[in-house]
Amino acid sequence: MASSYDAVVIGSGPNGLAAAIVLAQANRSVMVFEGAETVGGGTRSAALTLPGFIHDICSAVHPLAVASPFLSTLPLAEHGLNWIEPPAALAHPLDDGRAVIVERSIEGTAERLGDDADAYRRLMNPLVADWDELRTALLGPLSLPKHPFQLIKLARFGLLAFRSARGLARSRFQGEPARALFAGMAGHSLLPLERRPSAAFGLVLGITAHAVGWPIPRGGSQKIADSLASYLRSLGGEVVTGFNVTSLDQLPPARAILCDVTPRQLLRIAGSRLTATFRHKLKRYRYGPAVCKVDWALAGPIPWKAPECGRAGTLHLGGALEEIAVSERAAWLGRHAEKPFVLVAQPSLFDPSRAPAGKHTAWAYCHVPNGSTVDMSARIEGQIERFAPGFRDLVLGRSVLTSAELERHNPNLVGGDIGGGANDLGQLFTRPTRRLYRTSSPGLYLCSSSTPPGGGVHGMCGYFAAQAALKDGL
Repeated sequence: MASSYDAVVIGSGPNGLAAAIVLAQANRSVMVFEGAETVGGGTRSAALTLPGFIHDICSAVHPLAVASPFLSTLPLAEHGLNWIEPPAALAHPLDDGRAVIVERSIEGTAERLGDDADAYRRLMNPLVADWDELRTALLGPLSLPKHPFQLIKLARFGLLAFRSARGLARSRFQGEPARALFAGMAGHSLLPLERRPSAAFGLVLGITAHAVGWPIPRGGSQKIADSLASYLRSLGGEVVTGFNVTSLDQLPPARAILCDVTPRQLLRIAGSRLTATFRHKLKRYRYGPAVCKVDWALAGPIPWKAPECGRAGTLHLGGALEEIAVSERAAWLGRHAEKPFVLVAQPSLFDPSRAPAGKHTAWAYCHVPNGSTVDMSARIEGQIERFAPGFRDLVLGRSVLTSAELERHNPNLVGGDIGGGANDLGQLFTRPTRRLYRTSSPGLYLCSSSTPPGGGVHGMCGYFAAQAALKDGL
């Protein structure tokens, strides 16, 4: 360890590692400190249930990683990261035994939507065609494009995205399958579906399903973090794990400090260096609903009533739009839904390295109030049984992480909030304050998902924070 550095990064999630890589690419000396014994933040994997079964502790499916304008430029394949794209991105089973399947092809997806096929094509075709321009605008801080044609494309997206998911789904589609499909994608927002801009999340996930797919990393999400750390080291950067930073005074001298933490942790470790006004703003930062997560070791694949669900890496379980809306509203209002909207991933169908031969893993969560200590596993399994009778008979072992336990695994998941803060209009673009990545202390930056563009494994929060540091003269 050197006696001093150009920059020190606190936290080795994808954003912290991305920030460190940007600075190392600019020939700055960088040290990353991580409190856990392994790098990764929200991209860790471990044997949570039984030996030989590899589970993702937090995130599992990563469309934004392959869509990221920064991560997609890095030679991560040379450092051990290999992507697997399931035949279908998403399946949304229905109570009548059918399932809506999102294919890479817009046409293939539309064909399953009956009378809403044309409406789906009209919605998705122009947006997917505009994706290269849109991703630059959406995966970054709020700014207006300089070219008129880019502005037109962003405005076309914005008019749709600013709506509520419930309103857009009901106005665009006539049938329940298409409405339910969009509701499930918008449910990733952790917003009530009748609130703006929940439609934006449904649109972005729908677009990425067609533009880049919803891939999984071979061997688990840990491979994303490991490849980033390996590339950083190849650039001369250093990483220390098992070093829990509770005060900036613990750090070696550095010209800049970048913190991959949320406002709550920043107040704890750097409060004395911040102005009273800035501390007050950070204290007012709002966290969103949380998740209760379950992992299973299974004796076989999940026995979906709709066999085509076996082609999808991700499943949304919640039936019709209105049922999903009730579930998402409940978590926002501090209640636990009796029939929660459940997100399921089944990586071992496509990556045999996740489980012993002939066995499988599954990953799922539902949304709950922030800080919940309620074990929702029975309700989650009830929803899976609804669409896959006999599921419980396959369970060899399970791991349940309530929202409070998730925070113990990763302090950035405050109260179990996996998005780094509430995604409502009040702090979607100017999070955590109007300073974005900068703080009131010169040389101290925030680079977590509590800055734009927010949650998701894309590294862009770290990228823009590092760019801000370089612009400030680092």
